[in-house]
Amino acid sequence: QVQVVESGGGSVQAGGSLRLSCATSGSIFNVNTLGWYRRQAPGKPRKLVAQISSDGRPNYADSVKGRFTISRDNSKNTTSLQMNSLKPEDTSVYYCNVYLDYFTEDQVPVRGGHYWGQGTQVTVSS
Repeated sequence: QVQVVESGGGSVQAGGSLRLSCATSGSIFNVNTLGWYRRQAPGKPRKLVAQISSDGRPNYADSVKGRFTISRDNSKNTTSLQMNSLKPEDTSVYYCNVYLDYFTEDQVPVRGGHYWGQGTQVTVSS
């Protein structure tokens, strides 16, 4: 019913830039908060990198403030994360996180759906 797909990961040297994108699809009628999380060690919980509210207010982890910028396109239900001045410690799998409202196959509205993408690897070498 709802799909969340990230793209744009890759490998870059320290100081470089990458742009991650997240697309949502399905019978969505409202997208609320969009965010990016990362897990920096196996078995550790995912940590917030950045999120943006439905009215466009961003929130960033202290470790990425001034380097990363989150944005959203409400017409396409997408979000992007521009990552500049990348550091080796930014290496991780990045996950898109979405809160949204959607219709089921039976056209029943569901509010507060919470979905994760499959993750995209970002590797920063020194």
